[in-house]
Amino acid sequence: MNPIVYAIPVFFVLMLIEFGVARARGRTAYRINDTLASLALGTTSQITELATKLVVIAIYAFCYEQLRVTTLPVDTWWTWALGLLLYDFLYYWHHRMSHEVGILWATHVVHHSSEEFNLSTALRQTSTRFLLGWMFYLPMAVLGFPVIVFIVVGLVDLLYQYWIHTEQIGKLGWFDRVFASPSNHRVHHAVNDQYLDKNYGGILIVWDRLFGSFIDEDDNEPCVYGTRSRLATFSPLWANLEVFAALGKDAWYARSWTDKLRVFLKPPGWRPADVATRFPKPAFDLDAAKRKYDPPLTSFETRYLFVQFLIVLGAGTHCLAVADHWPMPTTLAYACWIAFSAWTLCRLADHGRLASAMELTRLAALLVLVPYLWRGS
Repeated sequence: MNPIVYAIPVFFVLMLIEFGVARARGRTAYRINDTLASLALGTTSQITELATKLVVIAIYAFCYEQLRVTTLPVDTWWTWALGLLLYDFLYYWHHRMSHEVGILWATHVVHHSSEEFNLSTALRQTSTRFLLGWMFYLPMAVLGFPVIVFIVVGLVDLLYQYWIHTEQIGKLGWFDRVFASPSNHRVHHAVNDQYLDKNYGGILIVWDRLFGSFIDEDDNEPCVYGTRSRLATFSPLWANLEVFAALGKDAWYARSWTDKLRVFLKPPGWRPADVATRFPKPAFDLDAAKRKYDPPLTSFETRYLFVQFLIVLGAGTHCLAVADHWPMPTTLAYACWIAFSAWTLCRLADHGRLASAMELTRLAALLVLVPYLWRGS
């Protein structure tokens, strides 16, 4: 069974604790629409990975079998310790390049699209990481780390990063100087000029100190979260495609063939001069970024979205739990309904065009899906 299934209850217990702590302090840690979007992106990512993770593992396994220079024993503690250390080092460079190369930013931007910073933000994961992210970890295969080591240390690195997405834990002294921590990671998610593109570490922050990308959180400069090009929607579909679409548009209109390629390889925000002239974009304004995208919801809409999304989350967890046992067509149908449901509920939170029609379609599809799943399972 997918180990994430076992982690999901822990995620939600910690989110409830964070909510309670924030409320006791008179703070607002969560907005229903933003949280729904984060959970929708997390659900969609996990559903997508039912298929894509097999591709990544297959590539790693092939390189391990064909290119490794040695074979490290799987039954010694130091293989696992070195594997985790190396994975975290490679993660640092993967993460850093995802902020410095346009096409990699397109696969990572989803995680930064929330204008809040809470534990649900940690679950706001991309569905396109499999496209290019795997290549950063192939040195592990070449050095002889077995496939199971690669999988497990990658999961450990990912799960560690959950708890550092919170504003409810302050600075931690010496810990902040060695490890990725809430204070360090708040800086990473901020769009303030002084914080931009800093603190990439997954477990260890020492990589940032070694390679010049570290900065302390400044108590006099509160973090402002989100991206410099506001998403302005809760749609998980557009969150995953927005930057790809922007890069494709700039490449299409660029007159130089060199610029058409450079659009994808230059840092995020870079645009060919001729394209920037013909299709100008406003300069980033920090004060404007402080005004959050927050379409109002009635009390009925809030309750409806909350209940429906609990159902979808339960279905997503169930799908992950049974995916290894059900026939692929049955699992695929289930996964498609879950992904469409997440998109539809977020469109309702947006008050998006055709959202009501999408919701009726989603509910009607459920009437067909339930008997199909009953027979198919």
